[in-house]
Amino acid sequence: MALSYKARRGWSLVLLLIWLPIYIVVVVTVMNILTRAVGLHGFVQFLLYVFFGVAWALPFKSVFKGIGQADPDADPDTDQ
Repeated sequence: MALSYKARRGWSLVLLLIWLPIYIVVVVTVMNILTRAVGLHGFVQFLLYVFFGVAWALPFKSVFKGIGQADPDADPDTDQ
């Protein structure tokens, strides 16, 4: 089931304003715990932060695709 343009815009806002800050707090907390418990090397920490920084968006790629463009379902005769 494909989401409409308006639904994708709404979900993208929810993801960016609610999900992403929660995700960031969880990842930083887990990384701090791992650093103290295991003593991760700085380069390993960097790689994990890069991985987690990219991994959050991969499942939501279809939601963000085309959001910055004009609504393809809109009537071309009306000005926005």
